[in-house]
Amino acid sequence: MRPSVSPPGLFKKQRQILFAGLAVLAFILTATLQAHAQAPYEPARGTAERKDILNAVRPLVEARLNPPVEFVVTWMRVAGGWAFVGLAPQRPGGGQINLRATIYANEADYMDGAQTYALLRKAYGRWNIVDFAVGPTDVFWHGDPLYFGLPRGLTP
Repeated sequence: MRPSVSPPGLFKKQRQILFAGLAVLAFILTATLQAHAQAPYEPARGTAERKDILNAVRPLVEARLNPPVEFVVTWMRVAGGWAFVGLAPQRPGGGQINLRATIYANEADYMDGAQTYALLRKAYGRWNIVDFAVGPTDVFWHGDPLYFGLPRGLTP
């Protein structure tokens, strides 16, 4: 009995498909590793990136703490299209925010001030809030599966 013979060119076509698939896989793996290999950095004061991140968080904070607010940045890191910020909101000129005059009036005694944390993702050409907390008394992101795949060093 003779072994069956593949039609001419079939082996060549299979090889081309295999190599194309391997190229796509290598591209995806490289892009993923690059995103996670990028060392987190803090955007410098005055840069457009820093301003864009703060302006993405501002409406959320002002809706809860009443406008206007300005931020003292306590933590800001960016890596792989992600940003994580720790912000101390205050009134313009450094005035303290009275939580009892905000939507948090009933929770003010149980909060750690107005300290705000936000996780952002850059998509569609802008920064978008993925998760946030105002006044947490613990490290809320620790143990949350949402944070497991983030680049190392993004969170404190």
